[in-house]
Amino acid sequence: MTGWLVFLNTPDSLPLFSTTKRAGDAGWQDGAMTSVSVDAPESLAAPAVVLTIAGSEATGGAGAQADLKTFQELGVFGIANLTCIVSFNPKDNWNHRFVPVDQQVIADQLEATTAAYGRESGAPSVLETVKIGMLGSPATISTVAGALETGQFRNVVLDPVLICKGQEPGHALDTDQALKAQILPLATFVTPNHFEAESLSGLEISDVESLKAAAIRIHELSGAAVLAKGGVRLEGPDAVDVFYDGETLEVLSAPKVGEVAVSGAGCSLAAAVTAELAKGSSPLEAARTAKAFVTEGIRNRVASGAPFDALWQGGAR
Repeated sequence: MTGWLVFLNTPDSLPLFSTTKRAGDAGWQDGAMTSVSVDAPESLAAPAVVLTIAGSEATGGAGAQADLKTFQELGVFGIANLTCIVSFNPKDNWNHRFVPVDQQVIADQLEATTAAYGRESGAPSVLETVKIGMLGSPATISTVAGALETGQFRNVVLDPVLICKGQEPGHALDTDQALKAQILPLATFVTPNHFEAESLSGLEISDVESLKAAAIRIHELSGAAVLAKGGVRLEGPDAVDVFYDGETLEVLSAPKVGEVAVSGAGCSLAAAVTAELAKGSSPLEAARTAKAFVTEGIRNRVASGAPFDALWQGGAR
């Protein structure tokens, strides 16, 4: 099939296009116009579709922004349904300014997304894989849990954000408890950081052996595959994470890139797992790919005027 496009001031040589004049067209165009025939490419397979239910982080380093960039880099079609807006406050030690999205708005987003790409949508790529990021309130957790319980999702990747710096302590505790009670049992893959792994497992983590014990304990509590992140917080030259799915226990390690945590690393790791699961990888394969992806993103980090660097999802290119 051949289509026709007209370009103004087009150079004589165009990559990927063949420049020709159609018979009988002489005289209709002036010297500044070129008629270009385009051979339409064969249809490509529809990409896997993935959803992140997460907060917006205004500087772009974490949250839904990090998720969408990760999805794009790993070749899946990403959708974001926002739960809250988080803006760091440079006048208050860069604490979070947290604004929840109205519950009806969250429900509307979920309704629109599943109608467009869910199992009953007729879409060529069905949305079966979701990443859960920052929810931020017991009300939002209930709204999201209701959507997950419909059975639309085969893969539910939980990045269990248990603390929002700057939240009122009592509200934060209520949110943590609701997350553990309502979302954790629905997860198929969990990616806790050092603090979250201690909170979920009830164990103190000081070395690789205790990180292994925490991963096993979290799997026993949830039934989910677990990628427990030690990262830079454990002593030693390597950033160490532990994968456990009830059968396989594997330590994933890479040389540390600096000694300070990088914004967006946890979000991007969970998002990379989500993308790989949607493409058909096993949980262990997804964990390995995500670890390598995040390591390169940290190595190619982005600095700013904030007191922290941000992971660059394009670092693996």
